[in-house]
Amino acid sequence: MNIDRQYLDLLKRILEHGEHKENRTGTDTIALAGAFLEHDMSEGFPLLTTKKIPFKSVRVELEGFIKGIRSKKWFQERGCSIWDEWCNPRKVPYGNDETTKEKMLKEDDLGLIYWVQWRDFSDPHSPESTHVDQLKEILATLTSNPNDRRMICSAWNPSAIDQMALPPCHLLWQVTVINGKLNLAWYQRSVDTPLGLPFNIASYGLLLHLLARHAGLKEGRLIGFLMDTHIYVNQIDAIKEQLTREPRKLPHIETCGPSASILDWDYTATKVAGYNPHSSIKMPIAV
Repeated sequence: MNIDRQYLDLLKRILEHGEHKENRTGTDTIALAGAFLEHDMSEGFPLLTTKKIPFKSVRVELEGFIKGIRSKKWFQERGCSIWDEWCNPRKVPYGNDETTKEKMLKEDDLGLIYWVQWRDFSDPHSPESTHVDQLKEILATLTSNPNDRRMICSAWNPSAIDQMALPPCHLLWQVTVINGKLNLAWYQRSVDTPLGLPFNIASYGLLLHLLARHAGLKEGRLIGFLMDTHIYVNQIDAIKEQLTREPRKLPHIETCGPSASILDWDYTATKVAGYNPHSSIKMPIAV
């Protein structure tokens, strides 16, 4: 089934079968326990069409992930505002009151967040601990033993949670190579389905594309395992509008550059073609 249709069906299922749930943000959700998405990359790039997704922000964010950037300003300077509201809780302890939100907005350091763990997984409380560059290890394995079933990257580092701007929502991804095709699956503990999930789908689709290019493999399947899959109650009207829209043909992407290495990739090297989405739908974010 088309990824756009799967996504709309998921929104509808949450509205019809989800259960009311309170959470830390102060804005309640309607939530399901568990959902699954899959997409064959040969059917097009999974940039949803029932509302416009700002692909530049997706690309900039992923470049920051790959490089292990922890400065909020780095993203902002490239036109990506995804992480504006968060910061290292050691610098500004989390709170959803307006005064704390303003302080969090001004603090630049994102701490030992998701992608820092991709590139430097260690125990920050133990100076003698081993530092692991998980991304580099996966790239080396793709070259030396692509049949390996242990190409896993974890952003969930219990010893570093207290120094992360946000404990990872999408906390683990794995690649597997079958019959010359690179497949990628990710696991997500918490899913803001209207706002975050479209970005997550596109981001991991782009990561799959870049890894396959790096390793000289074909692009296979993108798979998402989702746990607390929710919508916020103040997003319902916007979701109902989106559910009236029919999916359109998926776009394609192309990456050019002097190097195929994902470590040398710059977001400007990847372009999207044939993207003809419906208009944007503004939705509130709960911090």
